[in-house]
Amino acid sequence: MSDSNPTPIELQKYLGGVDYPASRDDLVSTARANGAPDDLVAALENSGTDSFDSPTDVSEAVAGS
Repeated sequence: MSDSNPTPIELQKYLGGVDYPASRDDLVSTARANGAPDDLVAALENSGTDSFDSPTDVSEAVAGS
């Protein structure tokens, strides 16, 4: 995963149980608590979006980072 953005499946593996809408900080905290790799957490932190309305929004924001 280090050479590419995380896939939607990888993202949701570590973001399970998130209630949307969710803030970037909530997603980062949840990902860390679920043992996400550092590059996935960094992709969330660098997504440039502060709030997400759905898992699709997360995937789109991370793909653009």
